[in-house]
Amino acid sequence: MTYVLTAVLVVLLVMVVVSLIRGIVAFLKSTKIDLETGRGENATDMQLLQNRMMFNRIKYQALAVVVVAILLAVTR
Repeated sequence: MTYVLTAVLVVLLVMVVVSLIRGIVAFLKSTKIDLETGRGENATDMQLLQNRMMFNRIKYQALAVVVVAILLAVTR
């Protein structure tokens, strides 16, 4: 049981890092587009992607915390 939960935790941590990197890349692209065009009135596709990736990061972090809590409960 512990090995399975540890594997799930590692997968969730990788997903957190991937979501974080994709969100940062989307942020940098949207900032570059805003600086080049001089317009920042509406949400662009990159900004929407950034928002979605940051939400995914929070979701995966919450799942990782749940897995850690389960691991602590199982090992005690």
